[in-house]
Amino acid sequence: MEIRFFGVRGSIAVSGSRIGGNTACVEVTSQGHRIILDAGTGIRGLGEVMLREGAPQKATLFFSHLHWDHVQGFPFFTPAYLPTTELTLYGPGSNGAQALESTLAQQMQPPQFPVPLSTMRSKMTFGSAEHGRTVEAGPFRVTPLDVPHPNGCMAYRVEADGHSFVYATDVELAPGQLVPDIARGFEGVDALCLDAQYTPEEYDGRKGMPKKGWGHSTNLDAARVAATVGAGRLLLFHHDPSHPDEVVEDMAQQARAYFAPTEPAREGQRLLLGRAAGA
Repeated sequence: MEIRFFGVRGSIAVSGSRIGGNTACVEVTSQGHRIILDAGTGIRGLGEVMLREGAPQKATLFFSHLHWDHVQGFPFFTPAYLPTTELTLYGPGSNGAQALESTLAQQMQPPQFPVPLSTMRSKMTFGSAEHGRTVEAGPFRVTPLDVPHPNGCMAYRVEADGHSFVYATDVELAPGQLVPDIARGFEGVDALCLDAQYTPEEYDGRKGMPKKGWGHSTNLDAARVAATVGAGRLLLFHHDPSHPDEVVEDMAQQARAYFAPTEPAREGQRLLLGRAAGA
């Protein structure tokens, strides 16, 4: 199972970052099958990779939630315009299929966008990702988990080839707030990609306005969570658009005091579970 990061920022895309400026999009592949987690601006680059691979293309997309930084790249996902492409898209929650299709359609209506969703000629099938109900997709077992975030959010545990990966963006967590369902979903994961948008000073208002209740974790709480659930490694994710690379690197260094195998998720980075692959 290989993981590749195409977008690692939160809220809004930025330029000039070595760590990465695109909003959330992560690819997971195994045995010729592809899962895509979120469709932030990073999905445009993933689409270019897929085009170079040639047609036909098939992928299963899981959306954590429908805030704009997690869907805004979909209109620029070129494979979706090709009739040779087959996409299965899961929206979060019991009405996730309808909510996702409606959201993707609305953002491509005037005055927001020049062409409608119907311009996309790929075969698109919409489904709902519900808490605790595992979805089978090729070699993958994908288990959605409700996590605390304004308007709701899903984390996803992805399992294949005897390994596991958890994608948990946009979640406000500390070890004392780990409810049993989330703790079990994260437990023993090989790689944990976890929201770490704020420093503790930003979160509690010692630097700027307080961010408590905004739906994001701190770098230190992310590290404590990783240690609590026995993760193999931690990738700090959803980097704040105001944080330059140096701040993100410093946040990872601070987190290592609580969980040594911590690093910032980097755009273009590849992980082959069981060993590291080059970026």
